[in-house]
Amino acid sequence: MINFEEELKKFHPSLEVEDVEEAIYQQDLTDIADLLIKRITEPEGEFEQEFEEE
Repeated sequence: MINFEEELKKFHPSLEVEDVEEAIYQQDLTDIADLLIKRITEPEGEFEQEFEEE
């Protein structure tokens, strides 16, 4: 039978997971809340121009 307590003591997280976590936190991700705030605070017309250029 498997002793879960012993198995949990042996567990060590993968270094890959830690590397991915660090990479995600270092990125500047824009979400819908950021877009709404930008839309509300910028003068009319500038928001649309930014998306037309891309």
